[in-house]
Parts: sequence; structure tokens; C-alpha cells
Amino acid sequence: MSEKEIEKVKCLIIGSGPAGYTAAIYTARADLKPVLYQGMQPGGQLTITTEVDNFPGYPDGVNGPQMMEDLKKQAERFETDVRWGMITAVDFSKRPFKVTADDNHQILADTVIIATGATAKWLGIESETKFKGAGVSGCATCDGFFYKGKDVAIVGGGDTAAEEATYLAKMCNKVTMIVRRDELRASKAMQKKVFDTPNIEVLWHHVTKEVVGDDTVNGVIVEHVKTKETKRIEVSGFFVAIGHKPNTDMFRGQLTLDDNDYIVTQPGTTKTSVEGVYAAGDVQDHIFRQAVTAAGTGCMAAIEAERFLSSH
Repeated sequence: MSEKEIEKVKCLIIGSGPAGYTAAIYTARADLKPVLYQGMQPGGQLTITTEVDNFPGYPDGVNGPQMMEDLKKQAERFETDVRWGMITAVDFSKRPFKVTADDNHQILADTVIIATGATAKWLGIESETKFKGAGVSGCATCDGFFYKGKDVAIVGGGDTAAEEATYLAKMCNKVTMIVRRDELRASKAMQKKVFDTPNIEVLWHHVTKEVVGDDTVNGVIVEHVKTKETKRIEVSGFFVAIGHKPNTDMFRGQLTLDDNDYIVTQPGTTKTSVEGVYAAGDVQDHIFRQAVTAAGTGCMAAIEAERFLSSH
């Protein structure tokens, strides 16, 4: 490819959830003329969320896809170049950074903001997919409120599952934890919380076979791993808490990742191990994983990128 065919940009944003769009709004207003690639799932995880009630500024709530469309419009209002497509390769070994979009378009970027998010791990059963957003959720903090006073089930035995079960127990009538093993993998402190909560029942040695319902979930079929006996539990909500996978495969060998493949950022910043490359949102946050915290780090990344360019 000749020199003139290589596109040059001041700020490239990879990803289009709350972190990516917020970074776009701030960098565009700073006249960095950002280019944003939406990726495989434009709008990120919020596009599979029906109601969002905990994002400031929406007093009556908003559905996830609409909220992402609002953020996109706001970014475009300040002339962010929002593109359909995905980044397929990166080379952060020197500045400007060499990036490949859609396998063949070459871009040289002075700064890069990574907002590729994380993907919730699912069980992979058909009925789970069928009821996503209609009783099946991957986030208790996001959706627990809709099941106030109702019975719910949660699958998983790690810290996330234990934390979400105790969170749900505060508002739900009963929480059934479906655990494959005869023990929880969660930390001792989290286990104690679960066992000290009277309306949490742990169903040991069980796996989920099917989520059932009409328009929405009204039950779950579980199977005992040893006896193979099945039974139905009546629930209005089914939560999957078996972990998240950050979308960082492309950055392996380019940036420092932690043991769970999240991008490592310097405390209190969005700076990665490469100067001029920033990470915002769930791709670097395995603790909070909320739209509002993602948006906050998107703002931080944009300000840090602008300051970096000003000083170089």
C-alpha cells in the first residue's frame, strides 16, 4: 500500500459502548477529529439489555439500544466519524500506531482509545438465548430491581455469583444458587455472606438443563450431576454469573494484560503499558462493569489522550 493510501488520524477509538461513545464526545469537542469503529456488536452489551434504570439522566428509564443510539447521535453531533466495521490488527510498537480495519484498510493513529468491552459468558443452551432480556440476565446489578419480591435463580459458584446472589437476596423473595460442585469457588468472605443470608438456597451438584416460560421466564429445569434426576424450580428471573471475557485477544503481546486478560491500566488513569494508548470501560474493569463507570473512564481516556497530544 502506498503512503497516500494510508489514512492518518489523531485519535482512533476502538469500540462503541458507553466508554467508546463518551470518549468520542470528549475528543471531538477537543477538536481531535476522532474516528470510531463500532466493532462486531455496535453499542456493546447494552444492546442486549431491555431496560436501563440506573443511568443518570433518564428519569423514566430507557432501553439499552435506544440509549446507545442517543450516545451515538451525541458523538456524531460533534463530528465524530463513526464507522461500521471492526479493527482486525494493531501494532503498538511505535508511534504513530499502525492499525488495520476490516483486514485491509491501514490507519496510522497518534493515539488509540480501546473500548472493546467484555462479553458475558453464557451457558450456551438454546432457551437461555430465547429469554435474554425476558427473564434471563447476565447482570444482577443491572436487572435485579425488576424482580423485587419474586423468586429467582442464579447459576455459578465464584465470587461474582456469590456477590450477585447476596445483592439479589436484598430485594427478591428467594434466591436459588445452582452450583455444579459440592462447594463454592468464591472467597471465604463471600461464602460466609451467602451462607448467612437466610433467603439464599444453594442447590449443590446441579446443572441447568433448560429455562422455561411463555413470553417471559417462569421456571428452570435443573439436573443432578450424579443421579441425573431432573426437577423444575419456579422462578421469574434467571441470572447467569459464570464470568466475563474481556475482548482483548487482538491486544495480546501488544499491551500488558492481567491473569484474566483484562488490560492493565495505571491506577487512577486509563493509561496502558504503551504511552499514547488508553483503555476505558469493561475491557479494563472487572469489578464494577456498569454503563456509568464505563462512561466515566471514557471521559478520562479522552482527556488523557488530548493532554498527551498537546505535550507531543
